[in-house]
Amino acid sequence: MPDRPAYTQSVDQLIEQFATLPGIGRRTAERLTFHVLKSSNEDALRLAHAIQHVKQSVRNCSVCFNLTEADPCEICRDSRRDPRRILVVEQPKDVITFQQTRAHDGVYHVLLGHLSPLDGVGPSDLTIPGLIDRVRKLLEDGDTPPEVILGTNPNMEGDGTAMAIAAELDKLGPVNVTRLARGVPTGSQLEYASKSVISDAIHGRQSIK
Repeated sequence: MPDRPAYTQSVDQLIEQFATLPGIGRRTAERLTFHVLKSSNEDALRLAHAIQHVKQSVRNCSVCFNLTEADPCEICRDSRRDPRRILVVEQPKDVITFQQTRAHDGVYHVLLGHLSPLDGVGPSDLTIPGLIDRVRKLLEDGDTPPEVILGTNPNMEGDGTAMAIAAELDKLGPVNVTRLARGVPTGSQLEYASKSVISDAIHGRQSIK
């Protein structure tokens, strides 16, 4: 006789879905599944509704590509911010990291990743073309050179991405391109750095040229 599955089909499907999440192995996926099964119908449906709602409501800002429920996002709409000072980061969670420091009064541009030629990730796979268009418009609309702060992670991929962006911006004209100071440990992720370290990195930024 063929082996019977350890769980019902629906339970096994939920385990498999949990197991696709980052950092979730099979055993953790099983624990999460049985937590859902033991929860009340109301609690389980609230979880399902929250997942459905975030997928239907959250999108990327058409200007900076940060996550938002309104387009453009709240930061891009804020008239108190300097639109000619753009801090470039890799992921939406990096925006939160910088926002917590209150050290940046400009706007952001989220790349949604970093360059990785070995993985087939090139400039067109990120939002680099959108950044170039934003800076080009700023050059056309004002006499003061805009500043682009390269806030990619201080590791090999982040540095390579920063240098590639700097090379593209150099073709546009008088753009002040800066890089975060190395108060951020090399090889680390910005999301794990303290607020004071991030703040010092912004204030101590240096020209990349």
